[in-house]
Amino acid sequence: MNEHTGRTRMPADVDAPDKVAYGLTFRQLAILAVAAVVFYGAWQSLHTVVPVPVLVGAAVVVGGLVFGVAVGRRDGLSLDVWLLAAVRHWRAPRALSTTDTTSKTPDWVQAPKTPVMLPAPLKLPADAIDDGGEIRLGATRAAMVAATNVNLALRTPDEQAALVDTFGRWLNSLSTPTQIVVSAQPVDLHSAARTLATAADAWAHPALADAAADHARFLDDLATGRDPLRRQVLIVTRTGAGERGEHAARRRADDTVRALSGLGVSTRALDGAAVTAAIAAAADPYRPPRPGGLAAPDTVITGPDIHTDRKKRPR
Repeated sequence: MNEHTGRTRMPADVDAPDKVAYGLTFRQLAILAVAAVVFYGAWQSLHTVVPVPVLVGAAVVVGGLVFGVAVGRRDGLSLDVWLLAAVRHWRAPRALSTTDTTSKTPDWVQAPKTPVMLPAPLKLPADAIDDGGEIRLGATRAAMVAATNVNLALRTPDEQAALVDTFGRWLNSLSTPTQIVVSAQPVDLHSAARTLATAADAWAHPALADAAADHARFLDDLATGRDPLRRQVLIVTRTGAGERGEHAARRRADDTVRALSGLGVSTRALDGAAVTAAIAAAADPYRPPRPGGLAAPDTVITGPDIHTDRKKRPR
């Protein structure tokens, strides 16, 4: 007798707000209620001064706009939140700087005749990244885990249920904000083809060298005819506000690695250099990858001491 794994349908919009009345949420009803109160106050103030048809026409136009703002959506956001974000973006400064631009100008600096718009200070959420990979976010810490993906379509129903159960147990164990970022990044196959072709010239066996050269040509043709992409999965774990320990974020990252090892994916906690490279790639994914271990802006860089031995010349 074959046992079939039970399946339960789960809606995709589990985070959607609850409908209070008439299919509207509390936020939408609040917007409409405020608009109704404003319209009632305007009617009481203007119905003896302005003709009634004009007030009715204005109420229909304004009411339609308010209703559209309350129930409309754009880019996955409600229209009122989207408009508020647009206003904040429009009022935000365009030029930002990491240096302090609010200090007083010295007396010996000649002030410009025309007013100059100074850049606003750039406030980044991350203060520093240590060698162990912990990201300092003010009073809290964060760590990053890199993982590969798994194809559920190639698994049997029992294996799929086991993988989903393992992933669900990890999700249920989370007690702090955790971010999962799945991104597609371009792959530079030309460099891999050049490296393989250079290494093939040094191999002694001719058959192995020919196979490596043929594979290098295949990679070069693939990079020329297509735009290959690779999928990257990053998991960022954070510590709680009252969590103690200097390496609490790293400990959470190690726990994540152990918890996700049952999924059959390769996971590893990133060190400082890898975290720096991952953040730089996330900021500009189409730029070639930068090496990790970059110095901080306030770090003093010194070179190695050069000692020259002077030979005594014969007189």
